[in-house]
Parts: sequence; structure tokens; C-alpha cells
Amino acid sequence: MLAKELREMSDENLTVTYKDTVEGLFRLRVRAQTERLDAPSELRKARRLLARIKTIRRERELAAAGETPRKKKKPKRK
Repeated sequence: MLAKELREMSDENLTVTYKDTVEGLFRLRVRAQTERLDAPSELRKARRLLARIKTIRRERELAAAGETPRKKKKPKRK
């Protein structure tokens, strides 16, 4: 799922998607330990989807508070 699609979702839909993804990731981890996965890349995809959802939820939280997200400063190279 793309970030654009996630941003179009309501908060309730994001929460449901988050919970489903957490459960799916748990099942994938259990299967990975007990047997061979058909597509090991599914673990990475699920983790990245969770990260996208968390990022969007945080952006909305900051927007509701009237703050702008801080950007990390890059260290200067010598």
C-alpha cells in the first residue's frame, strides 16, 4: 500500500489497517521460525507498512496540535 493511499484513509481505517498489519506480521514471524516462508520479503513489506502508518498518524497528530514536523539536521562533513 502506498503512502498516498494511506493518507486518503480516515483515522479509523488507519487504526484497523495498523492492527491487521501487526497481527499479520506476528503470524509471519511465527511461520518464519517454525517453517520456511514462501516469500520472506513479506516480513520487510509488513514492517515498512507499519512504519508508513505510524508516520502518517504522527503527521496528523502534529497537524492537529498546530506544529510542523522537525527535520533532522545532516551532520557536517569535514
